[in-house]
Amino acid sequence: MTTTASQPSTKIVLAKNQYGKAEVRLVKITRDTARHEIEDLNVSSQLHGDFEAAHTEGDNGHVVPTDTQKNTVYGFARDGVGSPEKFIKRLGDHFVSEFDWVTGGRWAAEQYFWDRIQDHDHSFSRNKSEVRTAVLEIADGKKSILAGISGLTVLKSTGSEFHGFPVDKYTTLKETSERVLATDVNTRWRYNTEASTSEDTDFNGIYASVRELLLKAFAETHSMALQQTMYEMGRLALEAHPEIEEIRFSLPNSHHFLVDLSPFGQDNPNEVFFAADRPYGLIEATIQREGVSPTHPIWENAAGFC
Repeated sequence: MTTTASQPSTKIVLAKNQYGKAEVRLVKITRDTARHEIEDLNVSSQLHGDFEAAHTEGDNGHVVPTDTQKNTVYGFARDGVGSPEKFIKRLGDHFVSEFDWVTGGRWAAEQYFWDRIQDHDHSFSRNKSEVRTAVLEIADGKKSILAGISGLTVLKSTGSEFHGFPVDKYTTLKETSERVLATDVNTRWRYNTEASTSEDTDFNGIYASVRELLLKAFAETHSMALQQTMYEMGRLALEAHPEIEEIRFSLPNSHHFLVDLSPFGQDNPNEVFFAADRPYGLIEATIQREGVSPTHPIWENAAGFC
C-alpha cells in the first residue's frame, strides 16, 4: 500500500513576532552632590503580544509606538538607573501592566564604564575594557534574566600549555609546554526564577563578584587548553552564586606566534610575538548545575552562544 504525504496548508498566518525600539542611547548624570556619577547605557525594548491586526489589516490600535518606548526609557532614567537588570525590569513591568494586549517582551541593556580622571569630581575618561550586558524576557507571566560581560580582554604570558592533540597529514602546529594564552571574555549567565523576580537581588554585587572570579580562574589555572580554563571560570562562578543556573562562554583564542629572529642573527627566548587577529580558534561551552534543562527560551535571542 502506498501512502501520500500530507500537503501543507495553503492558509498563510502570522507566526512569532516582536517589535520595539533598539539601541536607545542613555547617559544619566547624578548631581546630588558635588561629586557626580555617570551611568551610560544602550537600551532596547521589544514587545510581545496581540499585534496580529497590525500585520494583517494595517490596524495600529495595539501598536505602542517605538518612539513611545524610547521616551519611556528616558522618563524612567529621570528617577535613576541603578543596575541594568533592575532598570529593564522596571521597563518590562511597565509595558506589561500599562497595555492589556502586551503579554511580555524582551528588554536588553549594555552598560559602558567611565573612570574618573585623577579622581576628579566631574571629569571622566571612557573605560573601553569591557561592556556589561543584561537581558530580560517576560513570557507567560514569568521573568528570566541573563547578565554578562562582553569584550573583557585578558592575557597570561606563561602558565599555559597545549600538547597531546591528534596529528594527521594536515597538522603543522607544534606541541608546546610554554605559550601565551589570550582571549576576549564574552559570557552570559542565567539567573534562577527567584533571583530574576526578587526585588532584593543584588545584581551589581553579583556582577562584580562573578567578574573577579572569572579573572581569578583565568590567572590561577595552569591551562592545558582554553577549554579547561573556561570550565574553571564557570565552575567558580556557579559554586559561589546559587542564584545562577548556568553560564555560557564564547571565547576566541587570540593567537600569539613566536617570531623567527634568526634571519637577523638574533635569538628569541619566547619574548617577541606576532599577535594574529584572524583566523582564530573559537571555544564555546555551557557550564551548568546538574539537572538544569539544557535549553531555555531566553537563549533564542542571545546570538553567538552555543
